[in-house]
Amino acid sequence: MLDSKLTKKICDFIYVKPRSIQEIAFHIEKNWRTADSYVNKIITEQGNLAIRNFREGSRGALKIVYWNNIEKIHSNDFQERLFKKIETAKNRNDFSPFDIYQYVNENKRRAFLEEQSEYTITSKQDLVTAMQSSEKQLLIFSGNLSWVNAIQDKKKIIDVFEELANRNVSIKVLCQVNLESIKNIKKLMELNDKLHKNIIEIRHSEQPFRAFIIDNKFARFKESRKISEDNLKNNTIKKSYIFYEITDEEWIEWIQKVFWNLFRTSIDAKNRIKDIESIEKIK
Repeated sequence: MLDSKLTKKICDFIYVKPRSIQEIAFHIEKNWRTADSYVNKIITEQGNLAIRNFREGSRGALKIVYWNNIEKIHSNDFQERLFKKIETAKNRNDFSPFDIYQYVNENKRRAFLEEQSEYTITSKQDLVTAMQSSEKQLLIFSGNLSWVNAIQDKKKIIDVFEELANRNVSIKVLCQVNLESIKNIKKLMELNDKLHKNIIEIRHSEQPFRAFIIDNKFARFKESRKISEDNLKNNTIKKSYIFYEITDEEWIEWIQKVFWNLFRTSIDAKNRIKDIESIEKIK
């Protein structure tokens, strides 16, 4: 069983230098499959390890595990500048996902404009299929978790989360834990109790993104546009959003590092909710 002591033993071993799965298995005195499953669990739970496959599909295939330095996340100057802006941004108006999108190769990105009513997700966005494609990990940047109440083609998003949790897909969420979001957070966290798993983890962070990162293959950012004067005059409830999709592995890896950097230093949602509800008359 992977406990904190064994996790530390594996991480300390890899921190010194990259290791093969076979080396890790020998070090912890387990078989190859067990060592591989432990490494993957640490990756999805903590984000401080990463894997590279060499000669994949051949008889000489080699899987190397290395230390994923989430403190040093920049591979170039503009990523460093971007992260400095992200660190100081507190809400979605302080940073535009377009500032990331513009650096991504044109063949590995897509953007579209969409009108959306509250709690209704369109087929064009197809969040359900995107989420259901997740095999190991779903990382989420959010504001108040309002999307837990959303529906796409009669499919409740909260039911998709239950499906993922049943498949042991690790779900990590960064959001603002406050009076506005407590009800939504509890609704999502209830899945842990319902399924008798601790598969969903939520932490408090004031950050500018509204995004889903699915495994190492897909990231989608959502950016709201200002309501036009015509919509205000017509009292239209629909709002316009720009969706930025990225499939470039290098940029997804960088976005994941941004997430883990913020997640590592954020406050657990359960503890923050407990403190908020301890204030007289808030309950």
